Amino acid sequence: MAEIAEDIRTVSDRARSASRALNRLDRERKDRTLAAVASGLRESVSALMTANREDLDRGRESGLSRALLDRLALDEQRIEKLAEAVEEIIALDDPIGRVIQGRTLPNGLRLTQTSVPLGVLGVIYEARPNVTVDIAALALKSGNAAILRGGSAAQSTNEMLLAIIREALHSTAAPVDAVQSIDSYGREGATELMTQRGSVDVLIPRGGRDLIQHVVQNARVPVIETGEGNVHLFIDATADPEKAREIALNAKTHRPSVCNTAETLLIHSQAEEAGREVLRCLHRAGVNLHLDPRAKEWLPAEEPEDPAKDQQFGTISEVTEEDFATEYMDLEIAVGIVESLDEAMEHISRWSTGHTEAIVTDSVSNADRFVTEIDAAAVIVNASTRFTDGGQFGLGAEVGISTQKTHARGPMGMGELTTTKWVVRGEGQTRA
Repeated sequence: MAEIAEDIRTVSDRARSASRALNRLDRERKDRTLAAVASGLRESVSALMTANREDLDRGRESGLSRALLDRLALDEQRIEKLAEAVEEIIALDDPIGRVIQGRTLPNGLRLTQTSVPLGVLGVIYEARPNVTVDIAALALKSGNAAILRGGSAAQSTNEMLLAIIREALHSTAAPVDAVQSIDSYGREGATELMTQRGSVDVLIPRGGRDLIQHVVQNARVPVIETGEGNVHLFIDATADPEKAREIALNAKTHRPSVCNTAETLLIHSQAEEAGREVLRCLHRAGVNLHLDPRAKEWLPAEEPEDPAKDQQFGTISEVTEEDFATEYMDLEIAVGIVESLDEAMEHISRWSTGHTEAIVTDSVSNADRFVTEIDAAAVIVNASTRFTDGGQFGLGAEVGISTQKTHARGPMGMGELTTTKWVVRGEGQTRA
């Protein structure tokens, strides 16, 4: 353990030096490096998919969940999306050096508050190779060095992604140690990274509740909590049935393994038409329904319309309090019937993790109350919860979805990887 501690300290010190070197790069140099990353991804599709298959095979053998296997998987389309995300970051303005405010004091001192990088980011995540690229690109454009711990499940894929990124840094004469991995040090290395106060400026965990809470409870470095999403979708009494159906299907089935998927569906007791339609469509889409007894009455027994197609309906069970507390990240959803907007908001207040909460309603006053009174990083009216995403918000990509209230909240793009510095310019003034 002493040897690992020494090695992690060395990695952290190299990252600190690299972060200072990044401060000297202008936008053109940083964008050139990112362009080399995007090119490297496109040139390595075949090799990346081979490495990814190794990880997927190993994951299946070890019993990795369907949700994690989905997050782990790369194909040509996903690799192209990674390259496009990097190019979107290139197109964004440089977040460093922006003047937040400025003024001249009566004594002649000139003050400016400007944006500067956080410095060194430690990012701990699991089975998400896309995070390797997103974090590296956002960190480089915002002048931060990054130390990555991507987990053993994605080891082969992350090794190749890191090689592509570091080659891009080398080819553009940028500091290669601006992006490093400590995957080879395992959990002991991650634990040691959490102690690097003074070398690492902030830790960002991305993953399930257990990972996030482990980092929060054990880190000596400041932590930005991200990702845990017990997300609710409320269908109000005035909701249009067709709109409710399309939003609910997208929020639950579009990509159920990610943190902005809906995990609990609340339906107003007077929205029976919309509720019946939503539950029927979710059931037919293969979603396992954990139902309030009243909701169960709205879902008649069905048989596949075409048995030859072997249509797989979801299962039905009675909802429990544990279901309402669960972030499934799979084709499962808890369903409750409520008597009012107030009851819906009380339920959300009790079980929400502060990620994303949504309402489907045709009532302007109910929408306004929901927006005002719900405490979450993102509150959505008449749209899918899947839109809580850095790319969808025009941030290029995201470090994660922050569910805390200090420094950053919601999708974290480059702007959230900066802090500020006060610059004071004088002509010999002294304080009386």
